[in-house]
Amino acid sequence: MRGIKLLTIVLTLLGLLVAGCEKSIDPGTKTTVETPDDEMATLLAAPMPDARGFVPSPVVTAQIGQDAVQFWPYTGTNFTGEPQDPINLIFFGQADPRDIRAALLSLSCDRTALGFPAEAPFNSTWDDAIGDIQTAYGATIGVETALSPTPVRGNGPDRFCVSRGWSGSAIQLACGPYEGMRFHLRLFKIGSWTLGNAHLDVLIPGTTDHQVVSWEVAEQFVIADFMRSGLLDPAMPMIPTDQINASPFRTIPAIIYNGMPVELRGLIGGPLGNVTADVPIGTDGHAMILNLTNQVPRVVEVRTQDFVINFNQAIPKPFCSSGPTDYLYVTGPVHLVQTARLSRSGNFEASFSASGELSATPIDPTTGQPTGEALKASVRERHEGMLNNRSFSASSSKYQRLGKLGQTGSGRNFTCLMVNSNGVNGYTNLVWCGSDDEKMVADQGVKSNAPDVAPRD
Repeated sequence: MRGIKLLTIVLTLLGLLVAGCEKSIDPGTKTTVETPDDEMATLLAAPMPDARGFVPSPVVTAQIGQDAVQFWPYTGTNFTGEPQDPINLIFFGQADPRDIRAALLSLSCDRTALGFPAEAPFNSTWDDAIGDIQTAYGATIGVETALSPTPVRGNGPDRFCVSRGWSGSAIQLACGPYEGMRFHLRLFKIGSWTLGNAHLDVLIPGTTDHQVVSWEVAEQFVIADFMRSGLLDPAMPMIPTDQINASPFRTIPAIIYNGMPVELRGLIGGPLGNVTADVPIGTDGHAMILNLTNQVPRVVEVRTQDFVINFNQAIPKPFCSSGPTDYLYVTGPVHLVQTARLSRSGNFEASFSASGELSATPIDPTTGQPTGEALKASVRERHEGMLNNRSFSASSSKYQRLGKLGQTGSGRNFTCLMVNSNGVNGYTNLVWCGSDDEKMVADQGVKSNAPDVAPRD
């Protein structure tokens, strides 16, 4: 398959996530620090709203024998129940995310026997993924009476919960390069089960953002790799659920779709010709339960990724926007570094950081001509994940600073998310804008006042 050639597109300004975000600022507090890093320290020094009490809806059930898991069939970017990605894989048995990671990392890149082409990402090996932290919700179930060995939905016979709550994507995996097209898998530990979302995405040129183009192709790709791993139960290797999430789900913007080669359009089952409307991302709404009865040894190692992406794109102003024609042309390098390690004791840790000092020039989107002076933009991103035999945690925060305090068009945006196995979870989004820099608009729910653009993956 040819490499992905996308047209110049517009997308949101780079977000930035900062690890250890246990606190946020009081909306009525005036901040006077001058540097982005100093301001981040201030933002992380105040209490964060508690997100422990919310249970998303709907909740469905998957079951093997007398073991079952109830779960929200989507991932989220917070704890509000607004779906982000569909859960399309469920792992049972030797289903610890560290074992799933070990299994996929151990596989060779040769998939030609399964009919995959000898081109990236189909001939790539798995690695730890760089991607946003997401949330999932579920509860493992103990069954008081014998149940059918097939997956069930709804309430069913009496059950009692033995593990319940929010989980975070402490472990993420990717097959294929960050800078091109890749398969991306997020894993969420729920008791003895693991929920997963797999998708195929492409990097949008001139940005650090990925666009999801398929759920189904990625689900089948992961299933194929576990088939060749030899770890599935020969008697009951996999079981499909009924439909548990929406079909189709989300869309590919037309301007991105029209830049995709015909081969990729055919692969994902989309129209072969150009389109004038956004293209739905197809899915049958079912998840596949993979029943893993064996495992491969976990490898004690440290894996590091370190590279620079040059931002060079026209984008809708991502926050403090005056309307749909408020655009910026953003340029400058963004440095990304991720380290993932597995210790001899079995403790997995991953840490990621990104930073950049960019230039953002207001432009007329119809002509591309500047409409104001260039603003200095600072971005910082970090996130961390941890998983061991007793607990897990995943945390992230993002900080964007545009212009100087009080400067026309200036603003600041801070988002923070944390999820832990001890139930101490939190999410906040805080925004300052333009001449009202001394005031803060706080939204601790789903969205900030950023425009509705394609999400970062």
